[in-house]
Amino acid sequence: MLRIAEFEKVSFKQFRRGFEDVYGGAPENEIREVYDSLTLPVRATQGSAGYDFYLPHDLVLHPGESARIPTGIRVRMEEGWVLLLFPRSGLGFKYRLQLDNTVGVIDSDYYGSDNEGHIFAAVTNDSNSGKTLSLKAGSAFMQGVFVPFGVTESDDVCARRNGGFGSTSET
Repeated sequence: MLRIAEFEKVSFKQFRRGFEDVYGGAPENEIREVYDSLTLPVRATQGSAGYDFYLPHDLVLHPGESARIPTGIRVRMEEGWVLLLFPRSGLGFKYRLQLDNTVGVIDSDYYGSDNEGHIFAAVTNDSNSGKTLSLKAGSAFMQGVFVPFGVTESDDVCARRNGGFGSTSET
């Protein structure tokens, strides 16, 4: 196996900013408690391709409901690799849990962005059978798979990223 990346927590300051953006104000000690309990993504078994991401807080989603999740996690990876994010297979199968952008794409240069490369997830319970998804803090909800990628022979891009969602295009 190639060792091409390392997960880290974002700084507490960055996590607090993301947490407050999603949930509004909260006492700093409560946000610190959530931050201190964050778990870095890991693989469940030797044969697993996906690194499980864990919820920083309890999550209840009724059918049709969505939530944004500040994971508190960033990833440093070698150039030429990308981290693809998917819902955990069982949650997709049982609840039709979906990432709102279908597949998350974390580029290697996202790590150096102003937001420290803070990985957020936007999820929806798309259940059409009336099932409510209820997960406790610390539950695995999403998985990330590292994949190498190539570029065209004529590629001459030299632009630098500085931001998150939509930061590499006008739309």
